[in-house]
Amino acid sequence: MLDNESWKNASAELIQDQQVRDAVSIFLVNELYESVDVATELEARLPENLKPLAGPVAGALRQPATNAVERLLDAPRVQQLGINANAVAQQKLVNVLEDKTGNGITTGDGVVTLDLSELVTELGTDLGLSDTTLAKIPPDTGVITVMRSDQLSAAQAGVQVVRVLSTALLVLVLALFALAIYLARGERRQTVRNVGYAFVLIGLAVLVVRRVAGNVAIDALTEPTGAEAGQKAWLIGSEVLAQTGWATILYGVIALAGAIFAGPTSAATSVRRRIAPVVNERPGVAWASVGCVFLLLVLWGGTHALRTWWGILLLGALIAIGVFGLRHQTLREFPSAPAPPGGTPLAPGPATSGTGG
Repeated sequence: MLDNESWKNASAELIQDQQVRDAVSIFLVNELYESVDVATELEARLPENLKPLAGPVAGALRQPATNAVERLLDAPRVQQLGINANAVAQQKLVNVLEDKTGNGITTGDGVVTLDLSELVTELGTDLGLSDTTLAKIPPDTGVITVMRSDQLSAAQAGVQVVRVLSTALLVLVLALFALAIYLARGERRQTVRNVGYAFVLIGLAVLVVRRVAGNVAIDALTEPTGAEAGQKAWLIGSEVLAQTGWATILYGVIALAGAIFAGPTSAATSVRRRIAPVVNERPGVAWASVGCVFLLLVLWGGTHALRTWWGILLLGALIAIGVFGLRHQTLREFPSAPAPPGGTPLAPGPATSGTGG
């Protein structure tokens, strides 16, 4: 919500969604009809004998006008107008929430608006309204109030809470997890497994909260006829939250897989025995292979953390610790596991003792 580039990307998705475009089209047509006497405009253009039809024709033009807006919103230039309007509104909102000034906004009144007046003008031009009529459209036509001054204090407090939860609390929780693993001597594998379970549960909770909060917001902010468009808008606007939830589940699954891989089962032990010659005797190859896989993951950027510098550093450090711990374990379990000519690594046999002589 606070990142302008992310919001611009979300705005692009919104304007390209059919249900959202339908809702915007109806809103813009209603705004145009409320600000301009379309019937009078038509009456002035019709022949004398057809002037009585101006009212019915104006009413009949509502649906074609809505369709015209949908065609307008398909045009890249008009879509860019919508994206720019959203970007300006988002920056104004951030300025107010963070008690800043800029972009023509002061925190004194605390009013943030989304200005779609250019789209209303585009619609009027497309319907053939005269320049004189278009000039009479009030400047606040198509302007949506996002936040009022009486909501300022609560909104600013909410942003501060979000910042604490998304930074300091995140660092604290990860540090506590790391401390728990460090202190669990003799039971570190089980602790890593429990951390994995925690991540999975956290990710599921994030997804559930996103869904529940969306339902509450949609019920509070939309009419029944706009519920579907509101649902789409919420899902698109909160996509980063969804990515975070699924990524957290993924990290938890990886931690669980790592705990299983380091465990005492016969399958896990067999896999460790097979990779021990490379990990123990050729660590450079092992590190290079893991590094290449990690670079491919960064290029993929499938999770939000893989698209931020701190996330890349954190995940890279965790992977390095995992590789270091794996090598420490294989050196302890298979101190000498050379691969014979032909290839399959040999498991270490029982120690033997001989007599000198």
